[in-house]
Amino acid sequence: MEKKQHIAIFTTASLPWLTGTAVNPLFRSVYLAKDGKIDVTLGIPWLSLKDQGLVYPGKITFSSPTEHEQYIRKWLEDRIGFVPKFNIQFYPAKFAKDKRSILPVGDISEVIPDGEADIAVLEEPEHLTWYHHGKRWKTKFRLVVGIIHTNYLEYVKREKNGTVQAFLLKYLNNWVVGIYCHKVIRLSGATQDYSDSIICNVHGVNPKFLDIGKKKREQQKNGEKAFTKGAYFIGKMIWSKGYKELLKLLRVHQKELSGLEVDLVGSGEDSDEVKKAAEKLEIKVRVHPARDHADPEFHDYKLFINPSTTDVVCTTTAEALAMGKIVVCANHTSNDFFRQFPNCWTFNDGKEFVELIQKALVSEPAQLTDAQIHDLSWEAATERFLQAAELNKPFERKLSRSTSNYMSTSLTLQERMEDASAFVHHVASGIEISRRIFGAIPDTLEPDEVQCKELGITTTPKKQGRGSPHSLQPDEAQHKEFGTTNTPGKQAQDEAPLKEATTNTPGKQAQVN
Repeated sequence: MEKKQHIAIFTTASLPWLTGTAVNPLFRSVYLAKDGKIDVTLGIPWLSLKDQGLVYPGKITFSSPTEHEQYIRKWLEDRIGFVPKFNIQFYPAKFAKDKRSILPVGDISEVIPDGEADIAVLEEPEHLTWYHHGKRWKTKFRLVVGIIHTNYLEYVKREKNGTVQAFLLKYLNNWVVGIYCHKVIRLSGATQDYSDSIICNVHGVNPKFLDIGKKKREQQKNGEKAFTKGAYFIGKMIWSKGYKELLKLLRVHQKELSGLEVDLVGSGEDSDEVKKAAEKLEIKVRVHPARDHADPEFHDYKLFINPSTTDVVCTTTAEALAMGKIVVCANHTSNDFFRQFPNCWTFNDGKEFVELIQKALVSEPAQLTDAQIHDLSWEAATERFLQAAELNKPFERKLSRSTSNYMSTSLTLQERMEDASAFVHHVASGIEISRRIFGAIPDTLEPDEVQCKELGITTTPKKQGRGSPHSLQPDEAQHKEFGTTNTPGKQAQDEAPLKEATTNTPGKQAQVN
């Protein structure tokens, strides 16, 4: 019997946090494993109880990984209508308050046994490898595919000394993605550019939204009034998520749009300020707390307005199109994928914005064809992913670089330079003080006792020097892995006590609501 491919997907967030890196990799795992031809394991972060309270909404917490997995599978089955066939593995992680991000602890590649280490998909590879210290991803897996979700440079630019931080972060991201990934897929042109990367939207839409859209299409075919409400916008209520642009457009053009009524739906740090700004407008703008976009409350809206230019691929725009609505959005590279749909209308300036809003209020949405509905689905997104990653070609297991051939003189100069670069990152990521300088959470080289107990990890004594923050020289196994020469000499050590270093924030995790 022919051996099936095994795909291990690692991501940086998990339900019940409804961020894009929690939801989209979950659906990707489901649909890759759906036909049973590929074995799929999803690696997601496990947070201890204290961190869960900081991240998960509605005071939802889990006492064990088993309980967390049951929650995830129940959430999925309520949305997909079938029992998913993939596996879930938890890796130890901690929540960084300053970055509003979950960061891995230890070598998370260890959750996949070496015998199953075939293909790895790193969702947000830069995020997963900034502080990675362990086996090199390209050594353990025959193919490593990175999917770029977030433009961290744009987030960092908004912080203090943002221009300098963004400049440094750009090169850090290029460095770690280059040494750990064979292929890089960017969801849109709105992300940071990477060498030899391709642009392809490999995300789909929750099937619930497609079902809503099909019902609306049937109502339209039967001559019924499918859409009885006006305009709305939904998203995490922070200024950078499109609220600033939208309220400015409404304020500047409120005379031309005097008959317009808009509902804003969301919760977030800027909710009070958004509400105050909305109250000052002559246009009637109502502000509501967050709720699920699939809620029946949204089904009858005809117009979704989204002027945001900070998203990479906006999930709520895709969901609105799937429900059959007209979408008025900015003419921006993040919306390139959506231009193929007849209900996606883009504007370049305020004048065009006003014209499109006025047109939408007196028009009916076009009925999506079956082909267009398919293009929005996770089935189509999976097809695009397999093609972009070249996994639709015949299975071929290549010789691992960890064999004796790894040290072969046949390695090209480029491969030797990459090996040397990976070795430098490995050494730097193993020194506590350098980790802290670059923003790592203190003492995250290995999981702590609580995490080991919760995840059932058996701790083993480390070899002298390996993993120690004072060690600058690798052991024999590390030399073999990274292709370096073990020369005699005194081990370099830093005897000075570790001091709290000023952190350089890599960026905040983009959220999708």
